[in-house]
Amino acid sequence: MDQIVLQYYADNARKLRKLVDRILSEFGGLADKDFDDFYSLANEVFVDVMKRYDESQSFHTFLFSCLSNRIKTEMTKRNCEKRRADRMSVSIDSPLGEDEDLTIKDVIASDFNMEKEVVGEENDRMVRLEQYLDRLSRRQRRILLLLADSYGAGEIKNMLQISQKEYADAMDGIQSYENVSILF
Repeated sequence: MDQIVLQYYADNARKLRKLVDRILSEFGGLADKDFDDFYSLANEVFVDVMKRYDESQSFHTFLFSCLSNRIKTEMTKRNCEKRRADRMSVSIDSPLGEDEDLTIKDVIASDFNMEKEVVGEENDRMVRLEQYLDRLSRRQRRILLLLADSYGAGEIKNMLQISQKEYADAMDGIQSYENVSILF
């Protein structure tokens, strides 16, 4: 039995994990946390199988069968809990009482103001944009405006009569993380 334990738990329980992964491949939508839960469940099943194993079949086959049954039972249990929660949920658009025009969402108290949110976000963006532009030199601003007007690099260098190096230096400042990070 010690040899079996070593075989399945060597290298961070690699063989046991592969067995669990093979069974779970039948199911979709599992998060890393779910895999951790099922690896823990596999440890419990492994201990139980070690106690019940009678050598009438291969250990691997017996373990796979027990593990598969237990995982499927656990998945069924989890899905039942989800369905139970869904049956108890009520739509926020459900009418209240006899009045078809009054819904649950109409009577929920809220201090949310859509206009304030939209205007507030727009103001925040404008403030950040002004801060970004304040960090740029006059040349960098002119280049940025020309880029915004769809001029190419060659056209901008000709219009401002600057060299490739001066243009590249200005672009480095425009695109620097220190400057651009203000926008986010």
